[in-house]
Amino acid sequence: MAFGYQDNWWPILTSPFMRSALAGGTIVALAAGLIGYFVVVRNTAFAAHALAHIGLPGATGAVLLGLPVALGLGVFCVGGALVIGVLGNRRSDREVATGTVLALATGFGLFFNSLATKSSSTMTNVLFGNLLAISREQLVTFAVLLVLLAACIGFIYRPLLYTSVNVEVAQAKGLPVRLLSMVFLALLGFAVTMAVQAVGTLLLFALVVTPAATAIMLTPKPPGAMVISAVISVISVWLGVAMSAMFNLPPSFVIVTIACGVWLVVWTLERHVRPRSTTAQRLSTEFRADQQPHVVGGDHSHR
Repeated sequence: MAFGYQDNWWPILTSPFMRSALAGGTIVALAAGLIGYFVVVRNTAFAAHALAHIGLPGATGAVLLGLPVALGLGVFCVGGALVIGVLGNRRSDREVATGTVLALATGFGLFFNSLATKSSSTMTNVLFGNLLAISREQLVTFAVLLVLLAACIGFIYRPLLYTSVNVEVAQAKGLPVRLLSMVFLALLGFAVTMAVQAVGTLLLFALVVTPAATAIMLTPKPPGAMVISAVISVISVWLGVAMSAMFNLPPSFVIVTIACGVWLVVWTLERHVRPRSTTAQRLSTEFRADQQPHVVGGDHSHR
């Protein structure tokens, strides 16, 4: 594959498969930006990274059974998220549970891959993504998942944010902390299912975590950070797809490079301009502990 500037990049960029890539990448970027904020705040970056790899046996197993790859990927990502949520109640337990499930899933992925002779290309697509091969059916599925993801996060936004910032106080106030954690991990599984098909398991970490980490450095306000995170993700995808057409580069690589480049610039400026403060300190300032959120699953207020 020869890299370099292509004179005919505009016809390539406006071709049907590139338009599908832009549309699919935009949907995935919005989902990643939305869920990525809570991934950073809740310190679940390892879980996000692990879920992408946990989906690998689902994809290779689907090829073995003649099922859609996205179906197997989604079942294993969401199922793995729920298993991690059940086994890892505390943060320390969650890390151990995540690592254990990841190791088991990786083993099954390699086993299924050895059985399915046609799964080598599938494994490559899962590992590195294939944004340029997104179909119209996948676009519809992505759009539906994005709407569901946004609706669910909107419904549990305040209690989820509350448990993310101060879990001890949230438990004392009667919030269903474990239920919210499992719901969040399931939503993360859906988001990972979409993002893996765009940038792959090896590069997903950057698309989900990096824009959100950049946004949190720019503003302590949760809604503003979520919007900025989504904007950075979308711009990274658009520029990545455009540059892949101009220079014949893999779009996933360019997308991740742009997102990481933005983070590096903001991180450098923040260290020289703004006094150091942790994410928790900024969020605690913005989101006071004495605020009572709406409780999911019933009224647990003053008894």
